[in-house]
Amino acid sequence: MTKRMLIMLGGVALLIVVLGVGFFLHIQKLIASSPKPGPQTVSTTVAKTAEWQPQLSSVGTLTAMQGVDISSEVAGQVRSLHFKSGQDVKAGDVLVQLNADSDQAQLRSLQAAAELAATTLKRDRAQLAIEGVSQAQVDADIADLKSKTALVAQQAALVAKKTIRAPFSGRLGITTVNPGQYLNPGDKIVTLQTIDPVYVDFNLPQRQIGKVRVGQPVKVKSDAFGDEVFHGKINAINPKIDPATRNVQIEATIANPKHKLLPGMFANTTIEVGSKQKHLTLPQTAITYNPYGSTVFIVKQGKNGLEAQQAFVTTGDTRGDQVAITAGLKEGQEVVTSGQLKLKTGTPVTVNNSVQPANSPNPTPQEH
Repeated sequence: MTKRMLIMLGGVALLIVVLGVGFFLHIQKLIASSPKPGPQTVSTTVAKTAEWQPQLSSVGTLTAMQGVDISSEVAGQVRSLHFKSGQDVKAGDVLVQLNADSDQAQLRSLQAAAELAATTLKRDRAQLAIEGVSQAQVDADIADLKSKTALVAQQAALVAKKTIRAPFSGRLGITTVNPGQYLNPGDKIVTLQTIDPVYVDFNLPQRQIGKVRVGQPVKVKSDAFGDEVFHGKINAINPKIDPATRNVQIEATIANPKHKLLPGMFANTTIEVGSKQKHLTLPQTAITYNPYGSTVFIVKQGKNGLEAQQAFVTTGDTRGDQVAITAGLKEGQEVVTSGQLKLKTGTPVTVNNSVQPANSPNPTPQEH
């Protein structure tokens, strides 16, 4: 009975083994006969060496070389305006005349009193020579003349303040003041800005401070004027680093003879540092940035055609749409620029370069 049981169990085990082997072979046959995925379509570019001018870039704000809101020091009624909104004026030009009739009348009264004091002093000095008056009387006359002369000077200064002049040359803004309007001290009349040249203030990280110096050329672009470049020079470097941002403030003077640049505009600033270098360049879309490093896919000829191979690269500076490759790539290698998400090492690829990603060192905004 035991022998028959063992034979039966052995037969069952053999049957299980045979069925398992058959099932495994069947699965392998199905896998082998299943259609393989076709090649993935990608766009590519050839890594080339290009001249690379090291640059420091930042966004700055334009400010006037001199700028002030013209206001009155004294109260008064506007008698006349001597300018138009947007007019260019020179230092000393009369802008506003306030009513000064009563002040001028008071000035003439004080001048008359000062003249009388001077005549009295002259007469008493003549009397002193013949001992007709005492020295104390002459001393009192001198003090009286000085006091009245000071009052004349004070009143003359008040009259002068009723004539408001341009403190420096520049361009006036838009005014809302009209003749007959009453102005209080400090009321804004019009803004005056010197806009040739203008300043551009921008910040750079502290690690880059060793690359900049006073007198270094600066290029400025504004989105208001497209690719037009305005040239200037660094005229000041702040001696203090901002402890909150660890940035240093730079000020440059930009020539603005056509008065295109206006205070308050933002501007893209560029400083060229060092000599030109040569770097392998790629479009930034070709790089896949990962926590463990930056990678690209290189297209190579495999056994069954073109296939992708992932490679680690070391990236350098960027300019526009381009990035410099400092290690991990050789000139002439074909690199995938779009379609990387569907690739892994060994994936067959087909190249279609009918559409290419942006690859300009100096891109400009495109309007659609």
